[in-house]
Amino acid sequence: MGRKTANPVKPTGEKPVLKRMGAYWQLYVMLLIPVILTVIYKYIPMYGIQIAFRDYKASRGMFGSEWVGLKWFERFFSSPNCVRMIKNTVLLSFYGLLWSFPIPIILALMINQLRFNKFKRTVQTILYAPHFISIMVVCGMLRVFLSPSGGLINLIAGTHIDFLSEASAFRTIYIASGIWQDAGWGIIVYMATLANIDASHYEAARIDGASMFQRIRFIDLPELVPQIVLMLIMSASSLMNVGFEKVFLLQTDLNKATSDVIAVYVYQQGIENAKYSYSTAVGLFNTVVNVVLLIVVNKITSKISEDVSFV
Repeated sequence: MGRKTANPVKPTGEKPVLKRMGAYWQLYVMLLIPVILTVIYKYIPMYGIQIAFRDYKASRGMFGSEWVGLKWFERFFSSPNCVRMIKNTVLLSFYGLLWSFPIPIILALMINQLRFNKFKRTVQTILYAPHFISIMVVCGMLRVFLSPSGGLINLIAGTHIDFLSEASAFRTIYIASGIWQDAGWGIIVYMATLANIDASHYEAARIDGASMFQRIRFIDLPELVPQIVLMLIMSASSLMNVGFEKVFLLQTDLNKATSDVIAVYVYQQGIENAKYSYSTAVGLFNTVVNVVLLIVVNKITSKISEDVSFV
């Protein structure tokens, strides 16, 4: 006598996908708008990547232009400035990440220790303000402050050095100005995380005699780890995307040894020289490197975040 198989009982709390979508159709309609915009402005333009593999002529159109394969990539890698541009791009981005990434974390931890709310808000506002200054204005300020005749830095040091003409000073100027402009804005995510920590944890730590540094080490930092990992992944994914505007505005013929980066080169070749296929190939190479770095950093940080401990 065969054994009867009981019909699987579906959990009462679950609904079929279509019924759930029908019940909350307004939310899915709202979600549809950004999805459509993303497809139109992010995915459809990927069709134009094939320009990097063609000898593109605007008069002939996409399919009328000759297919040349990896010709433009070979030309870029064989150009005399290729190694210098890649080196400058990597070093400028790496040093920027190395010095600028920890600053918002340190500032957030310091501001979180302030007990006077009015003073805390004032400090936050002062730190936020530089973020809203345009790159053009920041570069103008840098040129004034670093001017060899009457510049603030030279007046303080008693010198007449044209810092923007010194190739060795360009990276320091670029990174320091970036920290001043964006460090305050970068603390927002960390401050939001610290604000959600239960105040009873701090009270219990004080009763147990924990010092300020011990509270930061055992309460604040463990809470910040997920955000730190996420921000590190996002920063590393754009490691090769050096800010074009600031480099372009601060670049001179005398500091090109350290300021000649891929982003500026793509602009010069694509816009100024109308070499569309060549500039697209260089930009595509830059993007592929970013994707690889994103995957590698994601793997590394995921492993580290599992093992990290402040105890």
